[in-house]
Amino acid sequence: MTIRVVLADDQALLRSAFRVLVESEEDMEVVGEAADGAQAVAVTREQGADVVLMDIRMPGTDGIAATRQIGADPALDRVRVVILTTFEQDEYVLESLRAGASGFLGKGAEPGEMLSAIRIAAAGEALLSPAATKGLIARFLAQRDSGEPAEESGVGVLEALTGREREVLALVAGGLSNDQIAGRLSVSPLTVKTHVNRTMSKLAARDRAQLVVAAYESGLVAPGG
Repeated sequence: MTIRVVLADDQALLRSAFRVLVESEEDMEVVGEAADGAQAVAVTREQGADVVLMDIRMPGTDGIAATRQIGADPALDRVRVVILTTFEQDEYVLESLRAGASGFLGKGAEPGEMLSAIRIAAAGEALLSPAATKGLIARFLAQRDSGEPAEESGVGVLEALTGREREVLALVAGGLSNDQIAGRLSVSPLTVKTHVNRTMSKLAARDRAQLVVAAYESGLVAPGG
């Protein structure tokens, strides 16, 4: 199956470079480009994209707003958004994950990393550099005022989880894969996958990236812990 990719970035030169990279792969094709978030949403709807590489900062409708629109559209439920960001400058990573992004990738990532991220997202795993995701979320949550309440959302309420599901969630937030969690808990990877899927369903999370957010926002995992 060919992975259909939309490139959303306000810099034409970067879009051209990404296009060359993506189309060098036999299992991928670029089906559209956009210079702002509104165009990205429109092109995604028109072209039936599988994955959107979304710049977080664009004029007009930015990447976060566009990601939120895509995530809220039932017709685009299978579309996965990968946020493109500069780690040292962007302080909107957590917000983009809340908006429904599957993960994020640095613009300076190696070509192989970007292609791998596209494939992982297209496969529905939506697990992009979990250790980096954990580190950034921890960093930004640690900067929040201590008295600020956690955002109430479907992924912020853990009361419905069983003890084992909470245990698995904490390990997901620690950046562990299903196989690693299985080894830690002495269960099968299939059992771990079942727990992860049930947890995503109970917390209304689109993917594992949002499970990481839930684990930190709920206090199940402490920043820097």
